[in-house]
Amino acid sequence: MSHPIVVIGLVVLGSLSVTGQALAHAHLRDANPADKATVTSAPTALTLRFTEGLNLKFSGIRLTGPQKVTVKTGDAALSDHDMSLSVPVVDTLQPGTYTVEWHTLSTDGHKTTGSYSFTVKP
Repeated sequence: MSHPIVVIGLVVLGSLSVTGQALAHAHLRDANPADKATVTSAPTALTLRFTEGLNLKFSGIRLTGPQKVTVKTGDAALSDHDMSLSVPVVDTLQPGTYTVEWHTLSTDGHKTTGSYSFTVKP
């Protein structure tokens, strides 16, 4: 029969192991423009900040506008210890709602994806 303290210790260690793995993924911390924001001036770049460093080669965004039309963007760049992904917006954004679909590969090899939207006010 197992000793209760040993069993509790193993459960705690197992929980910490799972928590550490979950924290290893690059999650979106914040963005500019922010999720659900309404901006009066069309952004010329998007900046997404993550909880982990990113691998630029396998990270990026897709920006779509009204009627799901893809918006042309420039080459992405990393800053802030590779935790911020900046992407220039080449096309001029017209009033309407835009969706940012992002995908990342963190420097420790974990993939994450997500999306958010913002609105450019007329």
